[in-house]
Amino acid sequence: MSLKVQRKKRARQASASPVPIVALAAGAIIFIIGGLIVAKLVTGGAPAAQDTGGAVSPTVAQELANVPWTVGNSVGKGSATGLPSPVSGEPLRGAGGQPQIAYFGAEYCPFCAAQRWAMIVALDRFGTFSNLHTARSASDDVYASTPTFSFYGSSFQSDYVDFHPIELQGATKVNGSYSVLQTPTPSEDQLFRQYNAPPNVPANSAGSIPFLDFANQYVLSGASYSPGVLDGHSWDAIAASLTDPNADTTKGIVGTANVLTATICTITGNTPSDVCGQPAISAIAASLPKAAAPSTGG
Repeated sequence: MSLKVQRKKRARQASASPVPIVALAAGAIIFIIGGLIVAKLVTGGAPAAQDTGGAVSPTVAQELANVPWTVGNSVGKGSATGLPSPVSGEPLRGAGGQPQIAYFGAEYCPFCAAQRWAMIVALDRFGTFSNLHTARSASDDVYASTPTFSFYGSSFQSDYVDFHPIELQGATKVNGSYSVLQTPTPSEDQLFRQYNAPPNVPANSAGSIPFLDFANQYVLSGASYSPGVLDGHSWDAIAASLTDPNADTTKGIVGTANVLTATICTITGNTPSDVCGQPAISAIAASLPKAAAPSTGG
């Protein structure tokens, strides 16, 4: 069965729990599994907030790209929960031969909204984004209208990795369904179905977003910290807070960015050294499960 949108009624919100629970929300089926928060692709519900805003301000862009390493090393993993899981597959590479990071998400998804902040901080350590725009998650979902960004229409330049984002849907409704932004190609659909499934992810989170594939060597399904820490804050306020290692926003965003950075370093051969050699990154990288050997086919 191909990657598709599922229709389902939603009735209750997620709450913290030491065991897996299902929360039926207005825009996503949310799971809390092993500390990772994920959202199933669904449609339906009331009208949502505007998909995207304007271009990211230069100030916010600079603050995200220049989180001090004194802060990053102090925060470590912060409040990030869970680690990427190793997978076995033929190494995934971009058109230029660089290891490719594939991302699947949607603008309506509040958990994608949270994860994008950390993804941008992490990827800014390896390259430069262009054409990022502000966005909010759906207004009719849990963590309504979470401030975030959209990778739709953006580009990323790097000497180390190829970043391939797919924003499946927007945050507004067309005939009761979230607007379609990008439709996966057959190969993208195959990657999503193959790696976003057991044994790589828990059975009850299979097919969930946000989903990250690190060159078919590691995968991460779900947000690594709660979108709730972003509630009520502006983009400027969140970005400015990232110089304070004690701020909840910093613990979530920078802590998760450090986990993502350490994972990226495993697929770049620990380059660049000024990033991968940072104490926090080296420590997290050492704690990652060993990546499985690539499949030889047969």
